Amino acid sequence: MTTAKRDTYTPETLLNVAVRVFNERGYDGTSMEHLSRAAGISKSSIYHHVAGKEELLRRAVSRATDGLFRILDEPGALRGRAVERVEYVTRRTVEVLMAELPYVTLLLRVRGNTKTERWALERRREFDQRVAALLKAAVADGDLRADVDIRLATRLLFGMVNSLVEWYRPQPEAGAGGVEGVPAVDDLPGTVVRLAFEGMRAAGR
Repeated sequence: MTTAKRDTYTPETLLNVAVRVFNERGYDGTSMEHLSRAAGISKSSIYHHVAGKEELLRRAVSRATDGLFRILDEPGALRGRAVERVEYVTRRTVEVLMAELPYVTLLLRVRGNTKTERWALERRREFDQRVAALLKAAVADGDLRADVDIRLATRLLFGMVNSLVEWYRPQPEAGAGGVEGVPAVDDLPGTVVRLAFEGMRAAGR
């Protein structure tokens, strides 16, 4: 049985296991022994695929950040009024979070204790700054309220979006998913956009 697992294991399936263990135990609390047991293969087999657990972390958070930054290059994020673009980015951010939930969860939990974690935090800050710039432009256009502090609005926006990793659980057969005791939401990204921006829209916009 062990041989079969070794023969069929791939870097992708190993990464999936590592992300699950990192999220369960915390990156600092995970050893190569933990990863070996969870994967059902020897540590030497893991080293055949990667240099160590930090390489697995780098691959995992890169998958999350790459997904987020790709949003900023999509037509919906580049064309139209700033308010339309920031709403688009918010919707797509939720969609990426839903699609890559374990990876984004790990990204949001890194603390900066290693070189890879510090790199991930810097990427997160860069993404937040890009979105804050869109919010600022929307205020300048008169589409968002001028009395809303941009830094606070950005924190509140991402606070709401990022909180999804704590309760959102996919439910393929019952809508978009949700938390136990709360009905599934058919359009969770759209709901987040409406809740986030209806209160920030300038009067008459």
